[in-house]
Amino acid sequence: MARSSAERDWQAAFTRWLRPFLAALQHEAQRRWAPVYLEGLLGPGERKSVAPMAAHVAPADVQQLHHFVATSPWATAPLERVLAQTAQRLVGGPAAVLIIDDTALPKQGRHSVGVARQYCGALGKTANCQTLVSLTLARGEVPVPLALRLYLPREWTEEQRRAQRVGVPPGVTFQTKAALALAELDRVRAAGVTFGAVLADAGYGTSAAFRQALAARGLTWAVGVLRTQKVYPATVRLHPPRAQLTGRPPQHLVPSTRSVPAATMIAALGQRAFRRLVWRRGTKGLLAAEFAAVRVRVADGPLRARAQHQPGALAWLVCERRAGGEQKYYLTNHPARTSLLTLARTIKARWVCEQAHQQMKEELGLDHYEGRSWRGLHHHVLLSMIAFAFLQHWRLTHPAGGKKISPSPRPAASPHAARRAAGAPGRHPRSARPMSALSRTAGRAA
Repeated sequence: MARSSAERDWQAAFTRWLRPFLAALQHEAQRRWAPVYLEGLLGPGERKSVAPMAAHVAPADVQQLHHFVATSPWATAPLERVLAQTAQRLVGGPAAVLIIDDTALPKQGRHSVGVARQYCGALGKTANCQTLVSLTLARGEVPVPLALRLYLPREWTEEQRRAQRVGVPPGVTFQTKAALALAELDRVRAAGVTFGAVLADAGYGTSAAFRQALAARGLTWAVGVLRTQKVYPATVRLHPPRAQLTGRPPQHLVPSTRSVPAATMIAALGQRAFRRLVWRRGTKGLLAAEFAAVRVRVADGPLRARAQHQPGALAWLVCERRAGGEQKYYLTNHPARTSLLTLARTIKARWVCEQAHQQMKEELGLDHYEGRSWRGLHHHVLLSMIAFAFLQHWRLTHPAGGKKISPSPRPAASPHAARRAAGAPGRHPRSARPMSALSRTAGRAA
């Protein structure tokens, strides 16, 4: 069947765009099968595990496609470096944000690498799942995921035989999600990724060590915290303790006032402190909430008597009050003169990573991989990110109106919607014909 000019253009653009990634692979067989696997992720089908994808793109080569993703020993680091550099060109710079989060992949059984009973955001409850720590670079409303690293619960790192069966590399030890995120943060910065702020939800933001690690790297950050997070007024002072006649002499200076929960600090501001702010236009209209902010000293300094922490660094404590009355709390180390609108817009920029996770699952089969191994899972999620990055590249350079656009605050289309808007084949995301021409240009025999 003859292909339309739009389809030929789309496939030619993909072939050109993929060249740096293929150059990062060491062997010809890997360069041959990578485009085929990506074709499967980008093509039609409700299920993006190996067998259904092969039925569309390589019906006679199921085993070869499975070998490429599950057992072929190609290193992920070179492709991750190319992905980071690609994301930097697409959306990086001072106006970008780097979003740290995690996403869950529900699983049956207990044999897939990293699977455990843990909180599963996809289901909204504790369930059997794998958890991937994610880093997403975004500007405006264009996200490009850079990292998806498997979190291994302690039960996996403490049972060496179990870990060996699924190919967990020797020397991998238990790391918290925050530690994994910081390691990935350092990796992408070393690859040249730049951004204006780091964002994270309360799952990471409640950790004082995590916040302090970001600050130690000289980064601006804005993170969620619990309503119980202790803070001091910005005017708190430290003074020497009173002399004692008996007992051990006091070891710490004494704050001039006690720390209080974040909710108490905000409540003391009164209703007039809240302002209704619009942070962006959504698909159903303006998105708005009420915000209040106050400068504080976070109670995350040295631990003193009775489990009380000394005042730490200055920060903004921000409260978001939603239409239903729910209140969310955030800390950020933005400068003292930062406007409330800037604080609100920065905090709310985090939502695009969740959109990216959802689109990668629904459109590219991020959570469809059925293998059990460490190598296969990380190969699959990396290829899913590469496929998503190409779709964002296409969206930015080939919009429906025909004019090149730049990342800007506007509703982000889904990857398949971006393809349809740009004239890619198929009237529905699941009806597009597979891109067999890409595999032929990559060296696969037709």
